[in-house]
Amino acid sequence: MPNAPYLDKSVQWRIRTGQIDFQEPGYHDTVQAILSAGLATEVVRLISGGKEADVYLVRYKGAPMAVKAYRLYRTSHRGGRAIKVDTMGWMAAREFEMLHHAWKGGARVPTPARRVENFLAMRYLGDEDGPAPRLKDVKVERPEGVLKQIVEDVERLADVGLVHGDLSPYNVLLYRGEPWMIDFPDCVRVDRLGGSPWRRLDEAANLLRRGLNALNVHFRNEHVAVEVEPFVERIIAKLDRRGVLR
Repeated sequence: MPNAPYLDKSVQWRIRTGQIDFQEPGYHDTVQAILSAGLATEVVRLISGGKEADVYLVRYKGAPMAVKAYRLYRTSHRGGRAIKVDTMGWMAAREFEMLHHAWKGGARVPTPARRVENFLAMRYLGDEDGPAPRLKDVKVERPEGVLKQIVEDVERLADVGLVHGDLSPYNVLLYRGEPWMIDFPDCVRVDRLGGSPWRRLDEAANLLRRGLNALNVHFRNEHVAVEVEPFVERIIAKLDRRGVLR
């Protein structure tokens, strides 16, 4: 299992001996941590920042890659252990697993490479001028085709038991004319039900409904849309492999 344990022995030792920092690392310290972890041989620059993580353009032996660095303290995430490297390491590990599962299922997602602590390395979607734009920030030439491709990838995720936790024009990149889903930490893996199966399926249905409605709002001026309820019903029926809802 590539994501276990969450913390390497050096971090475990720093926790036991009380020699771990309880403040957010700066840019220089984050760059050094990425290099020390062996995720890159060069860090080019910071390319984006979100509520919980920053993304860096790096090179590994000349090949461009992206490294997502989950922030430890300057983050919207609440809860978890007081030693946030443990909590954020778990989040990075979980996103690695969800991303790898989605990639194996054939969905258009950045190919995951490695996960070390709170860092996740993956394929870089972009060029020398910058990362691929978000769907929110561009006007697509073929809106019907792009929406159709996104819906196809939603189905591919469902085929491997996944539902994107925050599907929206903010979390779809347009790369080489095709939509690519990103940001998988809140992905729901329905094939690992746990607890009450109908609750997980109900959660999946609500996430699907919210994501598809967000896409419909985005494309409303292009006069293309997904028929949300029939699609949600079909996907949930596919996810309900134990016949819980029948």
